[in-house]
Amino acid sequence: MTKEKNVIKTKLIVMNFLQFFIWGAWLISMGRYMTYVMHYDPMEVGGLFATAGFAAMITPALTGIIADRWIGAERLLSICHLLTGVCLIAVGFLPVGTPFATVWLVIFGVNLFYMPTLSLSNTVAYHALGTVQADIVKEFPPIRVWGTIGFIVAMWLVNLLGWMDSPMQFHLGAIAAIALAIYAWTLPAVPHGVQKAEGGRRSIISMLGLDALVLFKNRQMAIFFVFCMLLGAALQITNAYGNTYLNSFGEVSEYANSFAVRNPNILLSLSQISETLFILAIPFFLKRLGIKGVMTMSFAAWFLRFGLFGLGDPGMPGVIALVLSMVVYGMAFDFFNISGSMFVDQSVSPSMRASAQGLFLLMTNGLGVVIGSLGAGWVVKHFTVAGVTEWTTVWYIFAGYALVTGLLFWLLFHPKQVATAQES
Repeated sequence: MTKEKNVIKTKLIVMNFLQFFIWGAWLISMGRYMTYVMHYDPMEVGGLFATAGFAAMITPALTGIIADRWIGAERLLSICHLLTGVCLIAVGFLPVGTPFATVWLVIFGVNLFYMPTLSLSNTVAYHALGTVQADIVKEFPPIRVWGTIGFIVAMWLVNLLGWMDSPMQFHLGAIAAIALAIYAWTLPAVPHGVQKAEGGRRSIISMLGLDALVLFKNRQMAIFFVFCMLLGAALQITNAYGNTYLNSFGEVSEYANSFAVRNPNILLSLSQISETLFILAIPFFLKRLGIKGVMTMSFAAWFLRFGLFGLGDPGMPGVIALVLSMVVYGMAFDFFNISGSMFVDQSVSPSMRASAQGLFLLMTNGLGVVIGSLGAGWVVKHFTVAGVTEWTTVWYIFAGYALVTGLLFWLLFHPKQVATAQES
């Protein structure tokens, strides 16, 4: 059994590495490419990143139902990655001057097929570990961390190969996607229905989390989900504009040859490294501060993330502010996404947990990302004159947003009153 378990773990490590390598190849540098190569304005760039939010509201639910009824999760994972790869190849071949609507549709296609693979890959991993009687809580995190490593490796490759301003970043992601589409056929088969969260087949209403809307009858749960949406609005902002911001310093002679300008992806990858470390700190802080304290820390970390971006520059001591901004990202992301998901799981009755998680995903990675991406695009465009963006002002506006929403969350959210959510 030990040998079989090690084989399964190795297969899942490779799967997770490729799963996030695909994303890391283009997600962080796409905003820069679309700005400087394709010449789209900030609002349009924000619209491209909003496609992830629209996709998160559609295909994860649909693929969940398909996998539950007709196709094993590992087979559907393969199909989705194959289609993701095709769409990424198409993005790479779009010439300069392509109408924005066409680019938007192709990027939407990428996200439409890629977003459901995030949950499908977890389904495959959980089932595979279960077949060898592995402790999922203990065994899965060390496997999942290889996904973050894959994301970082892809970022570094794109940076070091000089592909941040090249369509090769999309082709690299496509190669990894097609490789995973083939590799998925070697993964343990998931019988139909294994991937459902809890007893019985779930409808599309349940998969979307819409039958959990009853939770809004509890005032504190309603407040929680609204702030999840508001916090979710911050998720894609630095992904969309971080690389573009650092690249803008190349127009200043004293910074033109700085590390941050020459290697923005490598600098930004510190955020993902930080993310892997803060995951380990969640139990410590949750036990001592509770969900309200931990999520308030997330708001504070987003405030610092944006504020330090505004303070920083590629020189000394400005680069220290940039590095600190990367460090606090781990807290900003993990203390919200992971802790929030755990809170939802513990705050509702077992029969509604799956739907409540669907609602959490809908509010954060769906509505939140759409609102944040489009809103951020409007702000950046508003403060861009003659092609020059007042980045310091932009980052301070985002920091102010995080600060105000964080203070309101602290004042309005009282988790001790959530107990009735299961009975409402």
